[in-house]
Amino acid sequence: MTEQQPALISVPAAAELLGISRASAYRYADAGQLPGVRRFGRRVYVVRARLEAFLASDQQLDAEAA
Repeated sequence: MTEQQPALISVPAAAELLGISRASAYRYADAGQLPGVRRFGRRVYVVRARLEAFLASDQQLDAEAA
């Protein structure tokens, strides 16, 4: 049996998956360049499925936002 992962992950967790700093991940999220960003009040989350699809694709984060 596989362990089910949460649908939403924190921005720092997304940063770790992407291999970038926490600050860079928040900058990408604010710039709209981090896929699947959802805001709930003051909290910011990333949709895990969208991030995994992004990682599997050929797309890259725009280095100008960092």
